[in-house]
Amino acid sequence: MKKSDFNYYLPPELIAQQPSDPRDSSRLLVMDRKSGKLHDSVFCRLCDYINAGDCLILNDSRVLPARLYGKRIDTGGSVELLLLHPKGLNRWEVLAGPGKRAKPGNELIFGNGLLKAIVVDIVEDGNRLVEFKYEGNFYTLLERIGEMPLPHYITKRLDDNEKYQTVYSRVTGSAAAPTAGLHFTPNLLESIRKKGVDIGFVTLHVGLGTFRPVKVDDITQHHMHSEHYEMPPETADLINRTRERGGRVIAVGTTSCRTIESVGVINGRVQPGEGWTDIFIYPGYSFKLVNGLLTNFHLPESTLIMLVSAFAGYEKTMTAYAHAVSNRYRFFSFGDAMLII
Repeated sequence: MKKSDFNYYLPPELIAQQPSDPRDSSRLLVMDRKSGKLHDSVFCRLCDYINAGDCLILNDSRVLPARLYGKRIDTGGSVELLLLHPKGLNRWEVLAGPGKRAKPGNELIFGNGLLKAIVVDIVEDGNRLVEFKYEGNFYTLLERIGEMPLPHYITKRLDDNEKYQTVYSRVTGSAAAPTAGLHFTPNLLESIRKKGVDIGFVTLHVGLGTFRPVKVDDITQHHMHSEHYEMPPETADLINRTRERGGRVIAVGTTSCRTIESVGVINGRVQPGEGWTDIFIYPGYSFKLVNGLLTNFHLPESTLIMLVSAFAGYEKTMTAYAHAVSNRYRFFSFGDAMLII
């Protein structure tokens, strides 16, 4: 298939700039995976569409306040860093801007001297390798001076960084939120458990490559970025029990879906473990474990809409997106959700 097959028209005013308040007041478009039939609902009624014996698998990764604004020590010129991946003790691969102000050997300062860095090297894609110097705990320091790395289409700053974290986030390491989970509240999670639906957690640290555009017209030639994941033993056991009793394994978000579909399966049983995945799911992919998908509405021509199309079917997905546009659903990270089941 071609990249252009996944394009659609989206009025700019439908791009959500703030999350719903309360979180579970967002809208929910429910699709029957077999028939493609659509039903308009609200997220707080999620329990109406899942059954006792099913399980929800959520990504508990927590977003780093990974955007740093600072200056070059020698010239005073402004510089911005976006943390991408840790590369050893106090070293990170970062996206730097403007690049000409972040050359090897340049010393940088952030937070009025609380954090210093030296540019060590230029690596793949023009990213920089930097080494940080600081006192205390690095992640505590980021909470003080870092900003959330909101996607470019969100133009308003958050008044509370927790709005870009799920209520169950636990393991710090993502450069972007697993946004399908932003709709959940503690009360809704409790209602789900009371119905007899089990909840399990995986960890996949979302990289910015998730949002990088597909540049090749033939989507089969696109190379996915790698992201680190973990499938804990208790979650692997939960998925196995759910499958044995005939329940549905419902992935909350494309990140959970990619994690579940990446893990090892031996004699039909999911194996715990961790590693790196660059799995690219697009139409024609045969799902081995996931029976349901809860996800937001994604950018045109993105790998995320391609994954949804692989799960629901291309025609059904594009019909659902046209329905969402015509019915004024809110799109992207802070937007509304779709349940395909």
